[in-house]
Amino acid sequence: MARFDGYTSRTEAPNGYGGARHQYLDEIRFVPVPDANTRVEGAVSGPFAYIDSLPVQSLARIQQGKSKPVILKPFGWPVLMMNMRQGEMANLASRRAVQAALAPQDMLMAAFGTADFFTVDGAMYQPGFVWHTTAGTEPYKPMGDNAKASSLLKQAGYDGKPIRILTSRQYEFHYKMAQVAQAYLEAAGFKVQLDVVEWATLTQNRADPAKWDIFITHSPFLPEPSLTGMLSDDSPGWWSSETKHAAVDAFNREADPKKRVALWALVQQAIYNEVPAFKVGDFNSLIAQSPTLAAVVPSPWPYFWNAYLEK
Repeated sequence: MARFDGYTSRTEAPNGYGGARHQYLDEIRFVPVPDANTRVEGAVSGPFAYIDSLPVQSLARIQQGKSKPVILKPFGWPVLMMNMRQGEMANLASRRAVQAALAPQDMLMAAFGTADFFTVDGAMYQPGFVWHTTAGTEPYKPMGDNAKASSLLKQAGYDGKPIRILTSRQYEFHYKMAQVAQAYLEAAGFKVQLDVVEWATLTQNRADPAKWDIFITHSPFLPEPSLTGMLSDDSPGWWSSETKHAAVDAFNREADPKKRVALWALVQQAIYNEVPAFKVGDFNSLIAQSPTLAAVVPSPWPYFWNAYLEK
């Protein structure tokens, strides 16, 4: 991207994604680097001004390199999405069996290696967010509940057909969580098949309900909850029910901020009651930037207006 000299910025002070957007750099080049190890080596050797989506286990190595590590805390939440259109996960008892079987403590530890980078928390928003509520989170158990999961699986009439978990190693923490999820689901009585594909293939396959039962993704904490993907009937997973529509529609229609906070609690309650997804917990993200890069505010979606390079 090259600077357009005819551009005129807004006049007020910069304010996150709003306010003034000055263009100090002549050019910004975005370089896709799919391999995580290559991104780490780029952070260490220093050819990039900004490096995103770094494995948290690489923190010590990056600290010894030419770039400055930055921890974005909190970044977001990993989630297992359930296929509610067809297959075993269309059965509520089976989804609740998955909910009971999973052990988010072990999944997060496997994914991030140290509690410095995750929090075991079932609420859709962390404490400190105006949207934080514990409504509905009683089924969320850090180490799962194997006995309950086995009982629910019997109620579901599970026939032993493998549950297909769709995941990718492009986000290595997705894959590590999938491995732990497989172990706990099998301990509860499920048979599990891991389908490990490239991320581009995953985004294609998740649009076809015949190709998966669960897929793993993640989301940053969005300032407006109604933007959460699972709240759309058309989002892969296809959660659509009277309970959902009543809760989500009431939340979206309300304009009063205080009333919306109370209504969001009912949406979260519906998520836990109907289990369209399993939120694993909260996680922090690792990025790195050149010591010469200034005026970049760490954020889930990085932006480089107002940024400049110091001599």
